Amino acid sequence: METWLVTGGAGFIGANFVLLARQKQWANIVNLDKLTYAGNLQTLQSLRHDRGHHFIQGDIGNRELVKYILEQFAVTKIINFAAESHVDRSILAPDSFIQTNIVGTFHLLEVAKNYWQHLPPPAQANFRFLHVSTDEVYGSLSLTDPPFTETTPYAPNSPYSASKAAADHLVRSFHHTYQLPTLTTNCSNNYGPYQFPEKLIPLTILNAYENKPIPVYGKGENIRDWLYVTDHCTALYQVLTQGTPGETYNIGGESEKPNLEVVTTICSILDEIAPQATPRQSLITFVKDRPGHDLRYAINCNKIKTQLGWQPQENFTSGIRKTIEWYLHNLDWVNSVRSGAYRQWLQQNYGDRGASEPRPTQKHL
Repeated sequence: METWLVTGGAGFIGANFVLLARQKQWANIVNLDKLTYAGNLQTLQSLRHDRGHHFIQGDIGNRELVKYILEQFAVTKIINFAAESHVDRSILAPDSFIQTNIVGTFHLLEVAKNYWQHLPPPAQANFRFLHVSTDEVYGSLSLTDPPFTETTPYAPNSPYSASKAAADHLVRSFHHTYQLPTLTTNCSNNYGPYQFPEKLIPLTILNAYENKPIPVYGKGENIRDWLYVTDHCTALYQVLTQGTPGETYNIGGESEKPNLEVVTTICSILDEIAPQATPRQSLITFVKDRPGHDLRYAINCNKIKTQLGWQPQENFTSGIRKTIEWYLHNLDWVNSVRSGAYRQWLQQNYGDRGASEPRPTQKHL
C-alpha cells in the first residue's frame, strides 16, 4: 500500500479525508499538522490504534521535517490541506495567512520538488502533489453571472483568498517550470462533521440549539454553493488517482443558497428534531457586514464530472440534516474545541458589530 503525506490533516476537510482514506484503505497516511486553534486530534480518535496512520505535529514550512517525512516513509503522494482558512480572521490578522498559505506552500513545494527529482523514474511517474484550494480565488459573481470555471480569471477580494490565489500560482509555476506533477482543486463552501464552530453552518446549529443569538451578516443575501465534505473527499481521491498533472479541477456541490436560507433551514430542522416553545428563527440577528463581503460564489464542476466521473452524492437537503444530527450527537467533540481562545475570537469578531436591524419575525421569512 502506498503512503501519502496529508498536511493539515487534523483540520476540518483534511481530517475527513484522512478518516475516509483509512476507512477505504486508499493508502497509509502520514498526517502533518501544526495544531493551530482549528486543528483537533480528537477528530482522529478513531485512528489511535491504526498502524496505517502516523500523526506528526509540525509546520509545512519546516523543510528539514518535511524532507525527513518524505524520505523516511517513502511518500508517493502529497495532499496539501494546510492553510489558514477563515476570511474574518484574515481581515483581523492577515499575517499568519501570508506565512502559512504562501510561504508555507512554497517551502512544501521546494522540498517536494527536490525529493521527486531524486526518485527513480517509475516512482517519479507515480508521484503527485495535490494542492487543495478554494473558489474564493475567483472573486465575486453577480446574481446573473455564470458559475466559475477552471479558466475564470483570478480576482481575490480578501487577504485569505489572495493568499490562496498566490499559493495556486506557485503550484502552477512548479509544474510548468520544473515539471513537478501537481494538481490543483478549487472547491466551494464545505460543510459536514468536524467543522470548527466559527463557520456559518456549525455556528448556526450550535447557537440555535443552545438558544443563543444567530449572527447573520448584512441581510443574509450572500450566496454560496454548498459542498458536503465527504463528497469533496471522494472528488479529491478521483483527482489524485485519475487527474492529469498540471490541471485544475473545480469541485462544487451544485447547491447554491443565500445565507439566510441556510440559517432558516437549520432553524426549521432543529425545531422539528428538538421542539421548543419559541421558533428558533427568532434568534436570528443581522449584524454589520464584514468588509469586502463577496456577493456570490458558484462552481461549474462539469470538468471533473465528465473527465473523471465524479458526482456529488448529497444534495443540500440530505447533507444539512446529516450535519445537524452529527453535531447534536457529538457535543463532547464540540465542547472540546470551544477553548478560551475561540470564545475570545467570537467576541472580537461578532460582539462589537451589534445588530444592524431588528431580528426578523416568522412572517418575514
